[in-house]
Amino acid sequence: MPKATAFPRGTTHDDYFEWVRRFPLRPIRSRAEYDQAGAILTELVGRADDPGLSSGEGDYADALGHFLGAYDREHFPIDSKLTPLEALKYLMEQTGMKTSDLGHLLGSGPGHASLILNGKCQLSKANIRILADRFKVSTDLFL
Repeated sequence: MPKATAFPRGTTHDDYFEWVRRFPLRPIRSRAEYDQAGAILTELVGRADDPGLSSGEGDYADALGHFLGAYDREHFPIDSKLTPLEALKYLMEQTGMKTSDLGHLLGSGPGHASLILNGKCQLSKANIRILADRFKVSTDLFL
């Protein structure tokens, strides 16, 4: 009897395994691995909206984000009592980021960034991925 695979060959999930070969999904154990994983996530996040990620790439990015988040929580703890908006404001303050910088980072302009910072507009999934990558924190911080 032939051995079954999790995903049939030729599906969009093949690209998932290409990313796994590039950087295996496992706990991150060093700053060098953390930096490499962050660079890969940045690459994927940069393509999240245009042209978009395949389902395999999205699954890989989500899993990689969890491993980065676990490393973050262990090595760079942030007060977990912060709301996502408070965490964003704190990180912006610590890095000297202005509202216009946030708008530029998110590709939405200062008006939209102001709405986010005033709690009148929520962060999108793509925004959360960009922020997590920029600040090298888990996406969970903004959820």
